[in-house]
Amino acid sequence: MQYEVRATLPTVKAYLSLREAAGMSPRSREGAERGLPNTLFAATAFAVDGDGTETPVGMGRVVGDGGTVYQIVDMAVHPDHQGAGLGTKILDELLAFLDEDAPPNAYVNLVADVDGFYERFGFEETRPASKAMYLSTE
Repeated sequence: MQYEVRATLPTVKAYLSLREAAGMSPRSREGAERGLPNTLFAATAFAVDGDGTETPVGMGRVVGDGGTVYQIVDMAVHPDHQGAGLGTKILDELLAFLDEDAPPNAYVNLVADVDGFYERFGFEETRPASKAMYLSTE
């Protein structure tokens, strides 16, 4: 199997499907349709078969205000394609964007659901200085 990672948004269908396949909390179609166009930067991984058919198998996005705060979100790789380095390639693309776009002293954050992955890229836990919190709408 060949893979390609490109600086592009996943479709709404691919976004919802990849979140579900990766065991992430669901998002509504309405939320995805409204939110995805507001992305600052995205990278999507595609599996490319012998006839050139591309299937989205991974994604990651950067959201934020484009100046003071950036958040890495929706990092997901379909379980059938994990272990091929796609998460690393996606995060490399996101970090390259941040290196180019983020001004000095911008705050970059994420909520990690995997131990050891993001630390390799220099991310640190915020505790004890602060703690992550969330509120989900109904």
